[in-house]
Amino acid sequence: MQRVANCILTSGNKALLLQKPRRGWWVAPGGKMEQGESIKEAAEREFREETGISLKDCQLRAVLTMIIMENDKPVKEWMMFTFQATDYSGELLATSPEGKLAWKEIGEVSNLPMAEGDKHIFHHILKEKGMMFGTFYYTKDFDLLSYRLEPEYT
Repeated sequence: MQRVANCILTSGNKALLLQKPRRGWWVAPGGKMEQGESIKEAAEREFREETGISLKDCQLRAVLTMIIMENDKPVKEWMMFTFQATDYSGELLATSPEGKLAWKEIGEVSNLPMAEGDKHIFHHILKEKGMMFGTFYYTKDFDLLSYRLEPEYT
């Protein structure tokens, strides 16, 4: 099973997001864990590679399972570990190798184009406290089929 770690960096009333070129969706910078890395090390390394910024005091906020379904059967599954940080050092890259970087107003994030499940994740990280656990079921085209979250937000 693939493991992915990402981080949502917030500063004041803004969050640093990455717009991926393939779909134009906004995401939290991050990526695949390398062999022998902890989830925190992976989140910090991936964030630095994609943004040029070194995170400080990165805290785990969500543990999620993502499942791709075809013909009512799971065909791909991965775990995603989402962190939050509010402090950093370094300079933002002028151009990220992964897409467009931008500081977005927290109130604007839910209106940005992104995977439907990510809207739940961003809501939790940006507006709630504590940990979130969940499972998201998608089609191969990333249409959200169903999800379970703890805690559940409406």
